[in-house]
Amino acid sequence: MDLKKFEKPEYFVNRELSWLKFDERVLGEAKDKTLPLFERLKFLSITSSNLDEFYMVRVASLKDQVHAGYSKTDIAGMTSKEQLASISKATHELVQQQYSTLNRSLLPALEKAGMHVILEHEQLSAKQAEFVDRYFEDNVYPVLTPMAMDSSRPFPLIRNKTLNIGALISRKDKKKGKESLVFATVQVPSVLPRVVIIPSEKEGDTTVILLEEIIERNIQKLFLSNNVVCAHPYRIMRNADLTIDEDEAEDLLVEIKKQLKKRQWGEVIRLEVNEKMDERLLNVLKEEFAISEEDIFFINGPLDLTMLMKVYSQDGFEQYKTKKYTPAPVIAFQNDKSIFEVISEGDVFLHHPYMSFDPVVNFIRQSARDPEVLAIKQTLYRVSGHSPIIAALAQAAENGKQVTVLVELKARFDEENNIAWAQMLEKAGCHVIYGLVGLKTHSKITLVVRREESGIRRYVHLATGNYNDSTARLYTDCGIFTCDERIGEDATAVFNMLSGYSEPKYWNKLIVAPIWMKDRFLKLIQREADNAQKGIPSEIRAKMNSLCDPVIMSALYYASSCGVKISLLVRGICCLKVGIPGLSENIHVRSIVGDFLEHSRIFYFSNGGKPEVYMGSADWMPRNLDRRVEIVFPVEDEQIQEEVIHILDLEFQDNVKAHVLQPDGTYVKPDKRGKTLINSQMEFCREAAEKAAATEKAKQNSRVFVPVESAE
Repeated sequence: MDLKKFEKPEYFVNRELSWLKFDERVLGEAKDKTLPLFERLKFLSITSSNLDEFYMVRVASLKDQVHAGYSKTDIAGMTSKEQLASISKATHELVQQQYSTLNRSLLPALEKAGMHVILEHEQLSAKQAEFVDRYFEDNVYPVLTPMAMDSSRPFPLIRNKTLNIGALISRKDKKKGKESLVFATVQVPSVLPRVVIIPSEKEGDTTVILLEEIIERNIQKLFLSNNVVCAHPYRIMRNADLTIDEDEAEDLLVEIKKQLKKRQWGEVIRLEVNEKMDERLLNVLKEEFAISEEDIFFINGPLDLTMLMKVYSQDGFEQYKTKKYTPAPVIAFQNDKSIFEVISEGDVFLHHPYMSFDPVVNFIRQSARDPEVLAIKQTLYRVSGHSPIIAALAQAAENGKQVTVLVELKARFDEENNIAWAQMLEKAGCHVIYGLVGLKTHSKITLVVRREESGIRRYVHLATGNYNDSTARLYTDCGIFTCDERIGEDATAVFNMLSGYSEPKYWNKLIVAPIWMKDRFLKLIQREADNAQKGIPSEIRAKMNSLCDPVIMSALYYASSCGVKISLLVRGICCLKVGIPGLSENIHVRSIVGDFLEHSRIFYFSNGGKPEVYMGSADWMPRNLDRRVEIVFPVEDEQIQEEVIHILDLEFQDNVKAHVLQPDGTYVKPDKRGKTLINSQMEFCREAAEKAAATEKAKQNSRVFVPVESAE
């Protein structure tokens, strides 16, 4: 399979611009008037959060490349400078759309619904103003620390992502008798609620004002002997892309802690200001932050729209929200058997959040208590704030089990959290490891070693998502429980590789990155291409978060040119182009943006009528295939394979939440006219609930009540 001729820049889309297309699709949900009003608020908040992370990591990385004089082009033939220019244009347009959606559509709709968001303190009634001023005196004023800049006080250090109010203060020089303007700033305290409920003019309504407006209204009280000429909010984004040389770092834990502090003070790469900001104040900020014009965003509304999540969470507006879905119980475990008995009878499939995550937590809890369990080994990438899994692992160690936990310290923006968990687990007696040098461990695997009558038995849980009980309600993921001996052997080899650097000679069932996975996928794609050339029906279907590995994409182009039908579900980044004559005419790409974040990775190869199905933790990205420890596992149980194929079938039929990639690089929703509406996520909710209800009904009907005979 010669792929060189498929690796032309014109065949690929720039990764960063593709990511921005994804955020546009999320924004499309905020614009969709068929959605409940408060759900639209949520999606607008998500676009803001997404853009923050994009700047702190992706834009920061490109700026580092420019500073370093890096001139190599990406797969789409763009230099770092060219990418930054295109990103600046696209993000300014995106932000403009965000605020147009907020101001023209969402805020008027909120008013009608009885939710009044006061964006300017001048809009307050006399009664409300009195309340706000008293609130400032009692709750806000004691917390604030105004900082002025003059000859004796340099410009203060402004922390990353904090919301601040900049002001110009008119100060009289007593000696010279002249007035001069002095810059001052005050941080909007994150320890106080940003969205503050105030009295409403109409009974039954809810009125809120933002904390920065309360401070701005009362800012003169912070500078009593001076006159405040102007005051406006601003917010900065800093380079948060950590660079850690693990070979040089004697203690990875210490080095990451040191780098986390630097994240707060990195280069300023984005400045958001109110569009009405006084030009003199803006010039001070521009000079002090050394920021260029293209990185300044003039905002028509409140800065940092992530605060809309706080508006979303206000009580009393349930009719404007989608009813919360309660995950259905996993049918296999709805009995009196132990979790080990159930798994020993056959593999068990989990589909979150449609099915409950409880069995995964219970797997660790039962293992911690079971006297026959000898060892528990688990990889942890991101866990929740009060993780029941962490608590169970600590309990297991205290109960004398051999507990080995790989905690990935380099999980972006979870470094601090993971350091805390690692130290807690060590104190409890767990053996904590931090993985292989230079590689993130992103695989999702748990191994429980148990002593049974027949000998030692290994129970394994493999998944596409993190061991996080919170996100398991929000992300779509798949998992399998198994006690297959060959997978058990592979699981042992994985942990030996992670803890002792012992590379296995072969794998029974698991496909592991970074060494083996890419080659295996290429062989599977090649086989479909060979079958197509022989006239054998061939098909590839794959679901993932992102697709940007140039070798994999070139292989897909080759397979398509051989006649292989290729259908891809790619939630986020997709650097592949569709509809190129003779190259990608057989490739269909769609993205689903719904109530749940699509996170599962599923790979289907028709294999001449004997389908092979895989699931795992890896996307088709260079970082996953070349620079991470990832696991993809086969789905061999026929019934489970049918369930997984059903997931793909239904998602490819989705015409409500799906967006279809066009040859010009745009995404459009399918034409629904005259068709039955299919929202795959809601269908999975319905199916899971119906199966659970049917099982419970069958259980009730199977109970035999024997009447108590009379004493006669």
